[in-house]
Amino acid sequence: MKVLAITQARYGSTRLPAKILKEVEGKTLLEIHLSRILRAGSIDKLKIATTGEEGSRFIVAVADKMGVGYHKGSVEDVLSRFYETAAPEKPDFVVRLTSDCPLIDPEVIDGVVQFAIDGGYDYARTDPSSFPDGLDTEVMTFAALERAFKEADLTSEREHVTPYIWKRGSALGGKVFKTGHFPNPAGVFNPSDYRITLDEAEDFEVLGALIRALGTGRTWKAYIDYLLEHPELKSINSRFGYNEGYDKSIKNDKKIK
Repeated sequence: MKVLAITQARYGSTRLPAKILKEVEGKTLLEIHLSRILRAGSIDKLKIATTGEEGSRFIVAVADKMGVGYHKGSVEDVLSRFYETAAPEKPDFVVRLTSDCPLIDPEVIDGVVQFAIDGGYDYARTDPSSFPDGLDTEVMTFAALERAFKEADLTSEREHVTPYIWKRGSALGGKVFKTGHFPNPAGVFNPSDYRITLDEAEDFEVLGALIRALGTGRTWKAYIDYLLEHPELKSINSRFGYNEGYDKSIKNDKKIK
């Protein structure tokens, strides 16, 4: 059983340029993100799916420093970039992560991987209604990813990798894939209320404060507890919504095949 983790990382960002290369305590957020993924016991290998943009050389430099492989692919067709990163490895399962989640939790990754394997799921993800924004973890069989790559024909399905799968999954009443939501063992945390992701300058302010206060090796719950104890910090980025990128794609959706 081979489990490959892939994190998406690109230099360009309209809201916060070069956001994953910003530093806190002498480390880039990308380094922090990768080091936390590498602590997951279920992962056999980690790769970065990046782009051919000029600034990607900085991402490659971090990858080389961390001993992590990478693949450069399409900026817009993220599904093809993701698939091309995975295909040479011939994995059984692929874990999808994104580098705008620098405090991704290795225990959550392990939990979703085990949940997917034990349940015989084609696709499983952190319950989108109960995990804080910034812990998004998706696990899929390579077969499901390959089918999505070959058949997805909407721009929203190519830009965000997994909508083709989960829209046709049993968790939402579909019949093509067996899918499930990994429940938050700590209870329900409305993702709109708890934000440890990186899209805006305010997000970086919050993440920087958390890392300076607690370091980079704590559990996700420790970071959330700190926010609850410091409401003035929690409020800094609270005005931003959850999953705004996908919502924007849906509004501009179109067929591409």
